[in-house]
Amino acid sequence: MSDTQATTASPGAPPPSRNPFARAMRPVNALVERFIPSALVFAILLTVVVAVLALALTDAGPVDVLVAWGDGLAGLLEFMTQMALILLLGHMLANTRPVRRLLARLGAVPRTPLQAYVFVFVVAAVASLLQWGLGLVVGGILAREVAAQARAKGLRVHFPLLVAAGFSGFVVWHMGYTGSGPLTAATEGSFIATQLGSTVPVAETTFATWNMVAAVVTIVVVAGALALVAPRGGDRIVELRVDARDQGVEVDEERRTPADRLDASRWLTSLVGVTIVAYLVVYFTRGGGPTLDIVNWTFLALIMLLVRNPFEIMALVKAAASNVGDILLQFPLYAGILGMMTATGLVAVLSDWFVSISTPGTFGVLSLLSAGLVNFFVPSGGGQFAVQAPILLQAANDLGVNPSVAIMAIAYGDQWTNMIQPFWALPLLAIAGLKVRDILGYTTVTLIASGVVFAGTLLVVGAG
Repeated sequence: MSDTQATTASPGAPPPSRNPFARAMRPVNALVERFIPSALVFAILLTVVVAVLALALTDAGPVDVLVAWGDGLAGLLEFMTQMALILLLGHMLANTRPVRRLLARLGAVPRTPLQAYVFVFVVAAVASLLQWGLGLVVGGILAREVAAQARAKGLRVHFPLLVAAGFSGFVVWHMGYTGSGPLTAATEGSFIATQLGSTVPVAETTFATWNMVAAVVTIVVVAGALALVAPRGGDRIVELRVDARDQGVEVDEERRTPADRLDASRWLTSLVGVTIVAYLVVYFTRGGGPTLDIVNWTFLALIMLLVRNPFEIMALVKAAASNVGDILLQFPLYAGILGMMTATGLVAVLSDWFVSISTPGTFGVLSLLSAGLVNFFVPSGGGQFAVQAPILLQAANDLGVNPSVAIMAIAYGDQWTNMIQPFWALPLLAIAGLKVRDILGYTTVTLIASGVVFAGTLLVVGAG
């Protein structure tokens, strides 16, 4: 935790909590703080674990595993570019002046610490449903904004819980507009369309009534769970010590040359934004559906229309680039893990075992557990979907289960175990100045609460 941002309210061991739910979570928090390593070390250790499992559970030999890992390092480069772009654009959009002004106003809404935790979570969840990269960035920025304004009001707010609430909003991202699994299934020419002989429209997945209801219920249940574990009375509090908010992106708009005057002209960025909007209108009127690329172009258009000039665009890119770096470094490691799991057949072994004990009624829940386990090793929604969806879709067909159940079970499992997998917390933690061990005890609560909703939803849908 950055010493410049947060400090404990009092030294020494924390006093006994007055909150029974917080007391119940204390052993989990202590375990996390003591044994969870950095996100990069976590990825390296997972690589070793997967290699050992591949050797133990498949016919692959050491050389086979090594080659599978090495070949896999470059296996997600195209997808990595899409993911990096979606996070870059999300960060840029969240830092445009209109959006920052909106976040500042939102930061003043909570009047009590309990309201602060719930409010940050709900806003981050709604942003994640709109665009997952935006949700991650908004969660971090809003947590910092709320903490700073609470400090000015004299409210004692537990900053790690506030940041955990921001990251917990990510638990619904794959149910929303940028869910890579449903978008892939809805894309003409995708491997899903090839396997099934047709696409699965988002009306049957993302925008199915049961999925939208589940998203709302998840938000309500997780908000309640976070409120239950919030510190009470004399509980130990880690507060934001200083106002660590960004003062906005610095834009050098000095106009010394004709080229500078062009860089300071708003009509150029507006022209690009309007042109992208025109393309999107034509695209959707011709029957096109949302894909990862279309989502990226949508948010690029918003950025181009909201900024004042190219000077501001360049400044936003520079500010956002640092948050993409950790993902670019770790993605090849996870691609290598994916390569080992795919080439050795380990992912099929894990998935087939769950499928083998499934019935039409339990297929969704067991697929959720399978996807949650695989996501722990491959925290890429699109990458995981690429290797696991064909297996589960074939099983769904054999059991007579609607393919949308298999698609959303993978989506639910992916977003579910993100809560205890530090990969996607990196951008938010960088913004907040915390380490993963500072929030993981609280996001475990989110894992438990959301898991109940996801499993219940898939049981109900499977029974129908």
